[in-house]
Amino acid sequence: MNTVQQDVDERTKLTSSNKFEMLLFRLGGDASGERSELFGINVFKIREIVAMPPVTAMAGAPQHVMGVVNLRGQIIPVIDLPAVTGCIPKTGHNIMLVTEYARSTQAFAVEGVEEIVRLDWKQVLSAENSAAGGMVTSIARLDDDVNGQRLVQVLDVESILRMVMPTHDGEMTPDNVGPQVKLKPGTMIVAADDSFVARAMIEQGLQAMNLPYVMCKTGQEAWEKLQSINAECVAQGRDIHDKVALVLTDLEMPEMDGFTLTRMIKQDPKMRALPVVIHSSLSGATNEDHVRTVGADAYVPKFVAEDLAGTLRRVLGEYGQTV
Repeated sequence: MNTVQQDVDERTKLTSSNKFEMLLFRLGGDASGERSELFGINVFKIREIVAMPPVTAMAGAPQHVMGVVNLRGQIIPVIDLPAVTGCIPKTGHNIMLVTEYARSTQAFAVEGVEEIVRLDWKQVLSAENSAAGGMVTSIARLDDDVNGQRLVQVLDVESILRMVMPTHDGEMTPDNVGPQVKLKPGTMIVAADDSFVARAMIEQGLQAMNLPYVMCKTGQEAWEKLQSINAECVAQGRDIHDKVALVLTDLEMPEMDGFTLTRMIKQDPKMRALPVVIHSSLSGATNEDHVRTVGADAYVPKFVAEDLAGTLRRVLGEYGQTV
């Protein structure tokens, strides 16, 4: 038990240095049986890895849902990840990855697991327009050398889940976000998320709440935007709070993660008073504790429209950003 706790503590400390651990796995080859690309997922999202158990088919199950399994009394849906990505496993669906996203549990069937690697988020580059049909959020270089040839595709699991098992829970409309919010004139929200689906939902919500915003795809892009805004404010003899009301950020993002972005904001003398709300599918007590240690003002799990809207409204009010 002590060894397990030490492993958890060590992985948790990685977030203070813009690093993380990724599980590498394979899904199979293409239709001709060629190529078997590497795919990856953040270790923090994986609850356990088990040999593929018997799957009970469900009548009327969505496409690519193989069925359900009973894992120690919990009924979990199993998604055929090779089929979703257009891969054909050469040896079958041998491994099941049990994951936790936004406080929900599901499993993904894969062909095989390779290893766990430790990476810097700077080794991960945005790749929305990849050949995987928009299901790859980024490409990670497994070698520190920028010319390294070992690459892994990081799947946008949020998009895959929404595609395979559609739900309206996260949709943000005027009907479920409550009254519109009036910000102080001239201010806006700076938001960051690497998932196309997440960005679309966030934009939908901010528009429904009548909140002006600028959307970024990575933590690095958001940080550079904040620095640019701050430079403009300094040149005009103004405070950054006259232009930025709040920062809304995901945790997992290429180049710079949300933990690092939040920490840099809170350590900057001119920005530290900016409210930061973290909106992430990385759920669990460990991650939520970490959110508090880096100085974030609130944490909201994806995707619960009412919770996100309520948290934004509360934090903006507490910081006097509304009129």
